Amino acid sequence: MTRVLLYTGKGGVGKTTSAAGTATLAALRGLRTLVLSTDAAHSLSDAFDSEVGPEPTEIDDLLFVQQIDAQRKFERSWGDIQSYLRSVLHMVGVDPIEAEELTVLPGAEEVLALLEVRDHVRSGRWDVIVVDCAPTAETLRLLALPEALNWYMDRIFNAERKVMRTFRPFLSRGPGIPMPDDTVFDALRRLQSDLSDIRTLLAGPDASVRLVLTPEAVVVAEARRSLTRLSLYGYRVDGVVANRVFPAAGADSWRRQWVAAQRGILEEVADSFRPLPIWESPYRVCEPVGVEELAAFAVEMYGGDDPFARATAETSLWVDRHIDTDGRTYTLTMPLPLASASELELARHGDELIITVGSYRRVLPLPAALARGVVAGARLDDGRLQVRFAPRETTRPVPSELPSGSGPLESAQELAQELTAEYHAQQLAHGAAIGEGR
Repeated sequence: MTRVLLYTGKGGVGKTTSAAGTATLAALRGLRTLVLSTDAAHSLSDAFDSEVGPEPTEIDDLLFVQQIDAQRKFERSWGDIQSYLRSVLHMVGVDPIEAEELTVLPGAEEVLALLEVRDHVRSGRWDVIVVDCAPTAETLRLLALPEALNWYMDRIFNAERKVMRTFRPFLSRGPGIPMPDDTVFDALRRLQSDLSDIRTLLAGPDASVRLVLTPEAVVVAEARRSLTRLSLYGYRVDGVVANRVFPAAGADSWRRQWVAAQRGILEEVADSFRPLPIWESPYRVCEPVGVEELAAFAVEMYGGDDPFARATAETSLWVDRHIDTDGRTYTLTMPLPLASASELELARHGDELIITVGSYRRVLPLPAALARGVVAGARLDDGRLQVRFAPRETTRPVPSELPSGSGPLESAQELAQELTAEYHAQQLAHGAAIGEGR
């Protein structure tokens, strides 16, 4: 299987250099390698100091680089949906140029780049694919998209499509807002399927994420939050690159102060990300550019480690849901490394548990045994979320052991069910009223 490595980090920390250097090292070791970018601001051609096209371009033995033509792929994948949205905006008087801008899917270029990764993995052409991701915040939102859209399509899309099929003959008579036809729904379904494929690939055993940082307090704090959020979505992190580390040898008094300050931060990094390897790269007078310099950068950074080995439970951090049984009570355990109780919220909606860490949310489907019960308590202990379920007929939910403000989890379920029922009732009533008026 193709090994997929994704490099991400705060902007300006050297993730493109780390990704390009790793790809160069893979090719030198005899692995057929492709490196591409999901960042809209492509910089791989600058790193390799070479012209790079929209298709894989060989720039050295076994080393290929690609900068994706996202606009062309966007028109092919999103065209039917965008055309419908433009027609709706036209009917309400929006300027055509503005409508074109408003109907561009946020994050489309990054999504299409990941679809390209999926297609390259399926081709079987590559031993290693290295992905230079967008800066951390954009990458996290992007990686959350497949699961979020899956939930939306399963809960809302199917009901909406049934309503539209029933009432389209009435709604389409005379002037008014154009109704989406089956090509629009089919395009949405294809998008859902594509994103599900991406999710399966990136959360699988052959893919892993590497966090790139510099020894600065703000950057390290961002990396810690990234680890928690990547774990929330079930993505495997198998290493940290600490870039631009001042070497201690031959340091003058000014540089010795920097060395001491960075060493304190690097000790904090080791504590925070244990048991992950921390690969250090020394500060350079100028940025490595070109195949030879990138190869030297990677060799020095990884030392004797094999950066292409598959990550295991012992060499990575990732979410592995575990269920303990105590009689008729179940406890769902989910690692959330470095998460704090103050930023964690839980809610229950039917057979799903909604976990929110800061501004990031994951909808976690519950096994049947847990879905039949009620949440009897929850706690966050030493980086592990524990949620206790009890049989519905023998106990009532109690407030969780999370901070005040989370509230009983069943209340969120009842509210969501009421809102969903009210929404569909309004849709049916609106359609019936239009039919009678015609």
